[in-house]
Amino acid sequence: MEETSASGIGALGDGIVWVIQNIALAFYNFGYAVTHPGLWLDWSDKEAIMRFVYYGGSVEFFFVCFTFFLVLFGIGLWRNAVLWGAVRVMEGMANTIGRFAAWAGLLMVLQQVVIVFMQRIFTRPDISIGFGIPLQFDISWFAEELKLYNAIVVTLCLTYTFVQGGHVRVDLVYSAVSFRAKRVIDMVGSMLFMLPMAVMLWLYSWFFMWRHLIVPNPSASDQLDRLLLKSRALRWNIETIGFSPNGFTAYFLFKILIVVMIGMIFIHAWAFFFRSYLEWKEGEESAGKYFDKDVLEAGEEPYDHAEF
Repeated sequence: MEETSASGIGALGDGIVWVIQNIALAFYNFGYAVTHPGLWLDWSDKEAIMRFVYYGGSVEFFFVCFTFFLVLFGIGLWRNAVLWGAVRVMEGMANTIGRFAAWAGLLMVLQQVVIVFMQRIFTRPDISIGFGIPLQFDISWFAEELKLYNAIVVTLCLTYTFVQGGHVRVDLVYSAVSFRAKRVIDMVGSMLFMLPMAVMLWLYSWFFMWRHLIVPNPSASDQLDRLLLKSRALRWNIETIGFSPNGFTAYFLFKILIVVMIGMIFIHAWAFFFRSYLEWKEGEESAGKYFDKDVLEAGEEPYDHAEF
């Protein structure tokens, strides 16, 4: 029993040392990447593409991102104004992207109306759009493309909805505790649930996306040396096969949207943590500080009933 306990403590100590070492190396890795951009951004070189693929889902990239936000939080502990500025920028990014992407819902409705008219009224098998060089596809292509608009709304409006307080919550404890206790729950939740979930999903979705863009297919288990060997046979193989004859042929865009969505979740997990900490520190009078919420009418918020 004592040996098991000692080995557990030793493993925990090794894990802590590993984390500290990677945080320290993050500064070097970031500096090296910035000073040698050709090694991973010069996509005329096949090895550079494989380096980009590898490091996008690597431990090194995670710790560069993690250390950046950790340093930002450290500065914010000294100057709260800096942290409030970071919160405003990150929440502003989520709001701006979400408000713009929400228009895809209207576009989806209008395109569906056009499809119905072209099929039922004009009995056309295709739709041609454009000036000079028209964009002409079968109606089934445009019908399947409606899924893309739906995906845009879901993926790009997710963090926007979170900022706006629009996600449904099942509350068992939260409403009964004090203001500061709520902020502690928010901080713990963002670090123990939201952030790890985003990291795990990023690892899978990153390589899932690239397997639909290039061959040979990269894998999350591949080391850099193996990917560099694969680069000798690398070629672009962007997914352009529809699920039906004459159907939508750009399903690779869905994979890209998934990666973008998860990146935004990661960023906003930190924004939520920063806001929760600042509101915990400054007290109840800081609740909702710098919030940019959408309203239906003066004094009425659109998501008053999102929590039950």
